[in-house]
Amino acid sequence: MLDSQATKAPPSLLYMVKQVELVVRSRLDELVKPSGITALQYTALTVLERHDGLSAAQLARDSFVTAQSIADLVRSLENRGLVRRERNPHSRRELLILLTEDARELLAQYEGPVRELEERMVRDLTAHQTEQFRQALSRAWHALS
Repeated sequence: MLDSQATKAPPSLLYMVKQVELVVRSRLDELVKPSGITALQYTALTVLERHDGLSAAQLARDSFVTAQSIADLVRSLENRGLVRRERNPHSRRELLILLTEDARELLAQYEGPVRELEERMVRDLTAHQTEQFRQALSRAWHALS
């Protein structure tokens, strides 16, 4: 008699990616909680660290949140003194979102712990496998974008 577990299909890749995303978000939430921000807010700050001066729409896309959610997220970060908004000199109707020095200090404070979390995620992979994983995720993202 066959073991029923042996005949079951493995979980889908979509399911597995979602599992990883949820556990990463949970661990990141735990990590940044003492600073009073969420994983989503932290992600938005890291996006601005790489590309400071984005519009709300650009920040929403790059932070993986809806346009509606980004307004509340930015307002909360602005109230905490972590971002500021200023008019786009090329399009007076558009506001750009910029990091403050406090945000840069907060990001520097969490750089090591976040790197350790990422290293923990791939600790059972070789450096070559980690790079292949990075490339595979990038290709998967591009295929669906």
